Amino acid sequence: MSHLNPKAYPLAQKDLAIQILDLIELAREYKQVKKGANESIKFLKKGAAELIVIAADADPIEIVLHLPLICEDKNIPYIFVHSKFALGKACGVSRSVIACCITASIDSKISGQIKNVRDKVENFIN
Repeated sequence: MSHLNPKAYPLAQKDLAIQILDLIELAREYKQVKKGANESIKFLKKGAAELIVIAADADPIEIVLHLPLICEDKNIPYIFVHSKFALGKACGVSRSVIACCITASIDSKISGQIKNVRDKVENFIN
């Protein structure tokens, strides 16, 4: 595993990280996942993001450190996970992904699961 930067805060514990990655896989099936920092920023600014997940082993970490600032400005929860490769796998690509966003959908069948994980992330931060 790559060195994790202490700037990557809040860093999800193993059980929460597994729940988050499972939710990303589920949301991918419903086409509610946007991959990459740029796509995440677009949906943050539109107000369509439910949760932002960032890889803690992005190198250099500074390429994703603007995301938490935007999230705090928009009141969207965010969390770091340990591996960009695991994040990429959960997003359904064979490459590493440094950030992804789970988007909101009015008639989504997984809105309950998204709300559940979002609440856990918010409680973890506070």
